Amino acid sequence: MQFNAQHFRQDYADGKVFAYPTEAVYGLGCDPLNEKAVYEILRLKQRPVEKGMILIAQSIEQVLPFVKFDSLTEDAQTKIIDSWPGPVTWLLPKSEHTPSFISGDSDMVAVRVTKHTLVQQMCWAVNSPLVSTSANPAALEPARTAQEIDAYFGKQVVLIEGALGEQKSPSKIIHSLTMEVLRS
Repeated sequence: MQFNAQHFRQDYADGKVFAYPTEAVYGLGCDPLNEKAVYEILRLKQRPVEKGMILIAQSIEQVLPFVKFDSLTEDAQTKIIDSWPGPVTWLLPKSEHTPSFISGDSDMVAVRVTKHTLVQQMCWAVNSPLVSTSANPAALEPARTAQEIDAYFGKQVVLIEGALGEQKSPSKIIHSLTMEVLRS
């Protein structure tokens, strides 16, 4: 289906799981505070909850409730702000608002502010970040087409069609406390 903000808001409120294009691959997403929906994504991916998941947002303001941004050094804050919007995911200290079914067994949470127009519209429509994890069962390649989404998940997800961004690989991941690049 093409993106329709009203339908998206209703499906989001109903706890549906979405497959949607991101900067490089299709992602699976849902309301990050809906535990049932998050566990459905974990089931579809065959992914353990301990690994945690990425939150993708339209603006830094949307991720602030989930992180302790002020606990970072000024230099780290500047580097993060300068990298967004863009294909850089940061591991940030999680706030008490971040459920463990999002952060996994970590005191950190992975967050990204996207420049992908469709994903920005989705986040804006619900005024919230979304869960963002690659759309594939464990050990299989991430989906890059609507046909691959259908082959992997069929009617178990709501497909939001659109163009992938221009990235060739998933986002870089950087640890905000050490500045170590965990995925390039």
